[in-house]
Amino acid sequence: QVQLVESGGGLVQAGASLRLSCAATSTTFTTYTMGWFRQAAGKEREFVAAISWSGGTTTYADSVKGRTTISRDNAKNTVYLQMNSLKPEDTAVYYCAVKQGTRYAFWGQGTQVTVSS
Repeated sequence: QVQLVESGGGLVQAGASLRLSCAATSTTFTTYTMGWFRQAAGKEREFVAAISWSGGTTTYADSVKGRTTISRDNAKNTVYLQMNSLKPEDTAVYYCAVKQGTRYAFWGQGTQVTVSS
């Protein structure tokens, strides 16, 4: 069992930056691929970014590529999502998740990001 706690969300204006954090309780955090997802009101949850256990491989959704950086600090059991040049369409609840095998098995409670125009 892995518990995840997201933080760093908030209300910002378009063009601003935010850094989201996701702290994991599991001591085996360093062995997992981690992902960030988001869900806007009335829409399905969508993939944002993922990072391999070592941090050596990252993937991004096209909608955030070039504006977003995922990173991790395994010593702190924490994964980050740095979002720049935020747009109103980035407004959503952002979730981090742990990938086990082929699926994301554990999820945090989410943090709200609201971008005003």
